[in-house]
Amino acid sequence: MQTIIFSNQFYRKQYIQLRRLKIIILFFLVFCGILSAQQVDTPNLILSDVNFVIEINNLPDSIPTISAQIFNEDIKTNLDLIISDGKVDTSISIPESGSYTLTISAIDYSESLRVIPGWFSILPPLLAILLALITRQVLVSLAAGIYIGAIFIFNYNPFAALLRLADHFILNALADIDHMYVIVFTLLIGGVVGIISSNGGTAGIANVITKKAKTARSGMLSSWFMGIIVFFDDYANSLIIGNMMRPITDKLKISREKLSYIVDSTAAPIASIVIISTWIGYELGLIDAGLKSIGSTANAYDVFIQTIPYRFYPIAAIFFVFLTSYSGRDFGPMYKAEKRARTEGKLYETEIDESKSLSEDRDVYTGSKARWYNGAVPILIILLGTIFGLVYTGINALQEDGITEYGLREIISNSDSYSSLLWSSFIASLTAIIMTVLQKIMNLHESIESWMRGIQSMMIACIILVFAWAISSVTNELKTADYLISVLSDSINPRFFPVLVFIICALTSFSTGTSWGTMAIVMPIVIPLSHKLAVVNGYSPADSMLIINGVVSSVLAGSVFGDHCSPIADTTILSSMASKCNHIDHVKTQLPYAILVGAVCMILGDIPTAFGLNPFISLALIFGVLITAIYFFGKKVPEAV
Repeated sequence: MQTIIFSNQFYRKQYIQLRRLKIIILFFLVFCGILSAQQVDTPNLILSDVNFVIEINNLPDSIPTISAQIFNEDIKTNLDLIISDGKVDTSISIPESGSYTLTISAIDYSESLRVIPGWFSILPPLLAILLALITRQVLVSLAAGIYIGAIFIFNYNPFAALLRLADHFILNALADIDHMYVIVFTLLIGGVVGIISSNGGTAGIANVITKKAKTARSGMLSSWFMGIIVFFDDYANSLIIGNMMRPITDKLKISREKLSYIVDSTAAPIASIVIISTWIGYELGLIDAGLKSIGSTANAYDVFIQTIPYRFYPIAAIFFVFLTSYSGRDFGPMYKAEKRARTEGKLYETEIDESKSLSEDRDVYTGSKARWYNGAVPILIILLGTIFGLVYTGINALQEDGITEYGLREIISNSDSYSSLLWSSFIASLTAIIMTVLQKIMNLHESIESWMRGIQSMMIACIILVFAWAISSVTNELKTADYLISVLSDSINPRFFPVLVFIICALTSFSTGTSWGTMAIVMPIVIPLSHKLAVVNGYSPADSMLIINGVVSSVLAGSVFGDHCSPIADTTILSSMASKCNHIDHVKTQLPYAILVGAVCMILGDIPTAFGLNPFISLALIFGVLITAIYFFGKKVPEAV
């Protein structure tokens, strides 16, 4: 009995000592955690005269302010960082480039800051664009732009920049899960196109459409109409319509440049304005975040619907494609391309495209089993399967969040567009193979080979896409958008803010080659800025919402406009690749049309509607001016000989 009592006392003492030790260790860990939690976040790279943020987390509120200094040999700036809820978040700018030191004595912190001239941030995309136009080599131009940007980012070290081009920018572009979705989807679409080309599906569709499309006008209108029908995704639109309509437009002697223009100017515009597409969830997320940042309780989907009539460029771009196709009139480089195709039968200008086309056309089926449904069924699976996938993933996401009452807007805004596209294209590939084998058009081995050839035909497009994403990453790290906004957004009249946002987004999208990236960068900035401008100028809530709607639509429309004009944009690249048109020829012929439509939309759309003009009146005026322009400046393309 005594032994038992002694043991219990012994263990009790041990337990008490262990508890004390735990308390000491816990106190030590908490103390270290507090010290480590006082984390200071500053950008790796700063642009001169462009605001950047110093953020310090988890500071005690008992200290109202913290003094900080930024200095070098010539400049010294004292800052009082105000603490709120244990966090400091202040935006400042440094007027001159160079090496600086940030010190915060209260927490014994010191860090070096590297500041480069702000205009350096626009050099990489500008170099890539100029080289693409001069050399006509997109990959070389993109690589040069990425390399110059890497030199700026990695402390002007050319050797380190060359190495980081590969392991930082290219590898990160491939590692992004969304990018991998796009690449796999693009390759699968290429595989579907490869099978339906070899099993007669494409030829069958062409035969059906050719019965209606017997002239160049009807061929272009058919291409335009198909571009409207495949509304759910811009990538799918470009790949499907370009590949499907090319044999038809070739037969009718429509230039590859014109086909690329039709494909490019219906793909992103239609996907950006319809209420069910792979764009809408992304757009709603950006709009919702912007509205929450100004304390607005407005529904993002309602704002999206309200802004559709204000998206003048996408709507006018679609209309202008119809107008040029129906009238048979063109101007500038496009007229020369169309005249060449009709009178000389030369569908494209660059000789390298001709050799590629001849080597690839040998896989096109020309036998007696050219059945239209062999092509239509896989394409419909992609179309309907994507819509089904959007609804399915949207409902699943809502149910996982415990939401039982929802409508179409909630479903689409919570959907997973990338998975939907991947599923539908994969099922379409399987369906195309099975249909081909069951009809004994080709055996399984031959079907797989056709599928692989289709995938291989998209490899160049995928490589260019990776380089395009890499240069977009460069512009993001160099804060190109921040520089453009800082230059263009000072002293703004709120009524002119929507058109200014359109220009900013167009320049940003043109420079970075990404409409989605531009929307993600600019939208969170301009919604609060437009709200602040309206409040400062004493606007009523209705007028404030009018400006906000104009700004939201300008972000979306301006991003599409800049993307259309940019030779480094992924959708521009896909359109030229799917249409088998030389990429620079596509850019040169499309650019005058895009600039005309964009200019008219700014003058007759963005500006007057900010002053209260009904957007439908603006659209009528825009359409009228474009009709006048095509008949005044355009020339009738000669009939095919």
